[in-house]
Amino acid sequence: MKSFIDEQTIGQLEKRKGGYFYITVSADTVNTFEHKRNTRFLCTIDKKLTFQCGLNHLGDGNFFIILGGKSLKSINKDLGDTIYFELTEDPDPLGVPMPEVLEALLEQDEALKATFDKLSMGKKRHVIHTISRIKDIDKQVNNSIKIINEHLHPRRKRDL
Repeated sequence: MKSFIDEQTIGQLEKRKGGYFYITVSADTVNTFEHKRNTRFLCTIDKKLTFQCGLNHLGDGNFFIILGGKSLKSINKDLGDTIYFELTEDPDPLGVPMPEVLEALLEQDEALKATFDKLSMGKKRHVIHTISRIKDIDKQVNNSIKIINEHLHPRRKRDL
């Protein structure tokens, strides 16, 4: 599995661009990976913290990875600190854990699975993130069906 190792100072985007803490990844580095800018990664910081992530455009042709403020605090790092990091291709093509309820639903409903499979990776991740935030199992099931079908067949403005 391909990886990239670097050491870098933690930066922060301007507030109007989200104010996220981040590390940069050059376009040249990104292009060495098979899926280039669509690569999902496991990012390990200082050999202490590992998380799944994707790339965001920096605006100058290069990319960045968002570092969560809570995650940085958990390893006692902050803006301007130097970190050692390793990016490894995520073996999970989705790059996020599948909720058990959604996985079971897709195994039982072939039509829904076929619809889910037609979604782009980004839309699949959106469905997963949305369902993961819901605590009630019945609501997870109902919202899974609704969200998957809406992503494949979005309503047009005139339908609203």
